[in-house]
Amino acid sequence: MATADTPAGAVRAEPARTADGAPRTGASPGYLRHAAGKLGGALVSLLAVLVTSFFLFRIVPGDPVRTMTRGVPTSAEQLATLRRQFGLDQPLWQQFADYCAKALTGDLGTSFQFRAPVAELIAAKLPATLLLTGVAVVLYSALGLWLGTRSAWRHGGLGDKLNTGIALTLWSVPSFWLGLLLIIVFSVGAGPVPGLFPTGGMESGTGETGLAYVLDVGHHLVLPVVTLVAVGYAQTLLVMRSSLLDEMGGDYLTTARAKGLRDDDVRRRHAVPNALLPTVTMVFINLGHVAAGSILVETVFSWPGLGGLFYQALSVPDLPLVQGLFVVFAGAMILMNLIADLLYPLLDPRVGR
Repeated sequence: MATADTPAGAVRAEPARTADGAPRTGASPGYLRHAAGKLGGALVSLLAVLVTSFFLFRIVPGDPVRTMTRGVPTSAEQLATLRRQFGLDQPLWQQFADYCAKALTGDLGTSFQFRAPVAELIAAKLPATLLLTGVAVVLYSALGLWLGTRSAWRHGGLGDKLNTGIALTLWSVPSFWLGLLLIIVFSVGAGPVPGLFPTGGMESGTGETGLAYVLDVGHHLVLPVVTLVAVGYAQTLLVMRSSLLDEMGGDYLTTARAKGLRDDDVRRRHAVPNALLPTVTMVFINLGHVAAGSILVETVFSWPGLGGLFYQALSVPDLPLVQGLFVVFAGAMILMNLIADLLYPLLDPRVGR
């Protein structure tokens, strides 16, 4: 029987039941089939990424060997030796077979320009990217959820119009342009505003340790994080707002109010949980972007992460490095989507029956 805390209309929040009326658990056959299907799809997607990463960057204009030897007198024999050393003299099918065999064992090859294993280069740059985009994703996801909930619950009001207008405006602004604008205003200084933050990099390089080093990194982190948050929170806000607006006409919310629940309790205990499913997808997609970083923002702020490394690799093109980074970026997205798909039945028992 429904109570004031569990209104009769909120049937979607009740656990699904089997044919004999017993509650269905997360490890039910239906959930296992759902999980197996999603896992199989993720593996197929990862194989497709391996194929795409190899052929996609083969169509990028430019000769890696000639680019790396630009400005250096090099004979035809030396160019042929370099191509043979990098395996570029082999037939395309042989290069593809070697690439797949090594990638399946975790060997992403050796970078042309850095002459170092791709996996080691990625591991060295990954912490900086995780710090920058991780902080930004947490901030703009929380900000988008909060503002999206408030805008939807008081839709049509001044706050809703203001929040939505600002979000749409910032979402339409190119991240590199906003980053350059912030550098001009808050790093170089404009008018009465002095230069408050560094123009780029992750640290000052003056040998700070301990708390001083943490504060120095945080000082360098401010402008790139603000850029990512300003551009990124709008999507979460709009998805949460739209999802909650769809729920606000539900009979279960009317029933909850009729039973005497306060408006804040109706929103927090009933409306928001049922509106979270589409936003869960958005949050996990954002988490997938943590490993990918932001190529434009990292390049503008000279941030020593994977985004900047990808830009350097693409300019050659350094085929093993761009392929390895592409696999890491796409693999992170596939993994986060898989986790979201596996969580859906736990949030809504109707999924995966």
